[in-house]
Amino acid sequence: MLATVNDFLWGQVLVVVLVAVGLLYTVASRAVQFRYFGRMFGVLRQGLHHEKGQVSSFQALVVSVAGRVGSGNIAGVAVAITLGGPGAVFWMWVIGLMGMATSFFECSLAQLFKRREPDGRFRGGPAYYLSHGVRQRWLAVIYSVLLLITFGFGFNALQSYVVATSMESSFSVPAWATGLVMVVLLGSIIFGGIQRIATVAEFVVPVMALGYLLAALLVLGMNLERIPHMLGLIVNSAFGLDSAVGGGLGVALMQGVKRGLFSNEAGLGSAPNVAAVAHVPHPANQGVVQAFSVFIDTVIMCTCTALIILLSDVYQPGAPDVAGVALTQSALASHVGAWGAGFVSVALVLFAFSSMMYNYYLGENSLNFFSEENQHLFNIYRCLVLGLVLWGSMQDLGTVFGFADLTMGLLGLVNLVGLVWMFRIGMRLLKDYDSQLAAGGQPVLKPEDYADLDIDPAAWRD
Repeated sequence: MLATVNDFLWGQVLVVVLVAVGLLYTVASRAVQFRYFGRMFGVLRQGLHHEKGQVSSFQALVVSVAGRVGSGNIAGVAVAITLGGPGAVFWMWVIGLMGMATSFFECSLAQLFKRREPDGRFRGGPAYYLSHGVRQRWLAVIYSVLLLITFGFGFNALQSYVVATSMESSFSVPAWATGLVMVVLLGSIIFGGIQRIATVAEFVVPVMALGYLLAALLVLGMNLERIPHMLGLIVNSAFGLDSAVGGGLGVALMQGVKRGLFSNEAGLGSAPNVAAVAHVPHPANQGVVQAFSVFIDTVIMCTCTALIILLSDVYQPGAPDVAGVALTQSALASHVGAWGAGFVSVALVLFAFSSMMYNYYLGENSLNFFSEENQHLFNIYRCLVLGLVLWGSMQDLGTVFGFADLTMGLLGLVNLVGLVWMFRIGMRLLKDYDSQLAAGGQPVLKPEDYADLDIDPAAWRD
């Protein structure tokens, strides 16, 4: 039953709505994700420096990358190619490029409606812009409950299962031992709050992503002359022009869209929870940075995995001998030797662990929406998360995965309602950003210009 509901939700409803919202914001913003692509790097350079006790723009980026980049980039791409052929990769690119616009606006709006806490830090996200922007607290409550269930509990148990099974199959480490190590490591991080999560992510995520990227570049360097042919194969297969390597246009399109959405999370409302805590002069600054996060995930990391697979002799169109993460492992091993399979396992472990930090914070943020001062409640939540990490490492979580898929889909629908509802506010924010840049200055939000909205002036006083 869960599979049937999820197929309908992800295959019929969310695919249409997410693509429609991405197109709406891309067209209305005159393709903001492309207009400001070069500016992304300048904003990131500025974001490396920040006030003491605050989360920088760069730190918020790497925490969100920690959540976006994960098993979807290693196993998800392999599944998309297995079921939809190489053409599925093209549609992952398309959905990622459109998702950059969606992410720009959801993260900019999260910044606009963020709240300053007594200790000077910020809180925000979809629950806050649904409550203060849309002014429908009941939607915010539904969103927060779904966020807590999906990311705070469900996905952390699932990521623990992924790490434990990977370590057991690759290095014969007992699942319970992996679970205990994760509990100790994760516990030492999450009890330090978002500041410690951001500090750890600032180190782990670049090392993790660059390590995987270097392995991919090694493969590409060994197959330079074949890359143009593979890129052509991806494009031809996307439009059903090479039926020998896929299931035709419809299957390639559906697999690419589904896996692309699942991988980059643009529009699902998860990344704005992290984007809102960054200390920036204008909300759109973080929107630009978070759009780049989607690009890193879908265009860079997913393409790396796709080329590793397609350039190997392991992938056999139509009837592959292996699928999922095993396909990626076997493909890399065929290029670089036996150590490639172990490397993929280590990369998967790092990706999954960084996702667990991110998932934890999303759950914490949902709790904070209901109770800002109750540290006792936060500590109970942290202990529950660690207990689920240990439990998840030793379970077969197929049903839990199906349930988490369902709640994440519903989470995305609630967030998308808010994004469409606040379309005028989003465009107003972008117009303000555009005009300040056109005048030659560095955009800065002036709270008095938004006095008609329920924003927190204290969050923008400096």
